[in-house]
Formats: sequence, C-alpha cells, structure tokens
Amino acid sequence: MVRKKGLLTNLTRFFTLSILSENPSHGYKIMDKLEERLGKRPSPGQIYPLLKKLKKKGLISQEIEKSGDRERKVYSLTEDGREAYSRLVNRFNDVVSTILEPRLTKCAHCGCQVYEGGHQEKIDGKLRSFCCIHCANSYKRGR
Repeated sequence: MVRKKGLLTNLTRFFTLSILSENPSHGYKIMDKLEERLGKRPSPGQIYPLLKKLKKKGLISQEIEKSGDRERKVYSLTEDGREAYSRLVNRFNDVVSTILEPRLTKCAHCGCQVYEGGHQEKIDGKLRSFCCIHCANSYKRGR
C-alpha cells in the first residue's frame, strides 16, 4: 500500500520544481498549478516552508516583484536547481522504463510497441503478438 501523505509530499516537491522549470512563479501561482496537476490544492503551510527549504538548499532563488501597491516573492530555479530537476526527471524515466519494459511487446506486423493487451494469434504453431486484429490480418495476408 502506498502512503498517500508521503506520495503527495514527494509529488508536491517534484511538481514544484517542474513548475519552476517552466517559468518563475509566485507562491499562489505554484499552488494553482499544483492543484491542476495533483487534483488537490496544497495549503500555504505546505508550499512556503517547501520553498524556504528549496531556497536554503540553493535550488531556487527569490526576487521581490512589485505589482501595484503589493510586493510578491517570485521564485525561479537556480542552475543547481535545474541540474537537480534534470536528474530527478532522468531517474523517474529510468524507474518507469524498468517497470514497463518487461510488459512491452512488439507488434509482429508494424513493429509498434504494445503495453499490456494487444492481440495474439497462433500462426504456424508460434504465438505472435500484434497491436490489433487488423495488423494480425495484414500479417497473415502478407506471408
């Protein structure tokens, strides 16, 4: 069973870096985008301590931006932050590939990769995998 709290905390961290890799943002904009991506709105009590921790680690920087009478703290990734985010994305890709690779099959006709499912037929005593019945039929016609 996945611990939901830990998962959301880690996803919040990951997606915060992701959001800042796209554009500098202020705290409430980050919360809006996190709500879009995670389906749950984080509280200011979650985001601002996280931003403070990321800043302390040198992964983000903060600038004050004037908006009318108000001042906003705008956060952006530092070079170290971009490198850390890039490493996280690469590690995530490696994990996903490791999980999915054994489940991938290749269509015997068109060569596309099929993740779970597809269509299988025994042809000439050998079980062959296809992405769909249409490819299976084309394969049989082309033999």
